[in-house]
Amino acid sequence: MANEEADLLTVGEVAKQLRVDDTTVRRWIKSGVLEAISLPHSGIRQAYRIRRSTLETLLAAPPSSI
Repeated sequence: MANEEADLLTVGEVAKQLRVDDTTVRRWIKSGVLEAISLPHSGIRQAYRIRRSTLETLLAAPPSSI
């Protein structure tokens, strides 16, 4: 199970790797550009986790498809 958790990234980690703001990553998730797992939350913002493989697929895609 620890290996599975290591393969999940936070919105902040994804934003840092893509060199964009957290808000942009959240917008991509909500619009369906980026697949994410929704976590239960009690705060203001919805918590998400993104699979590392999803990020790698996005990075490998041609720029025009983003």
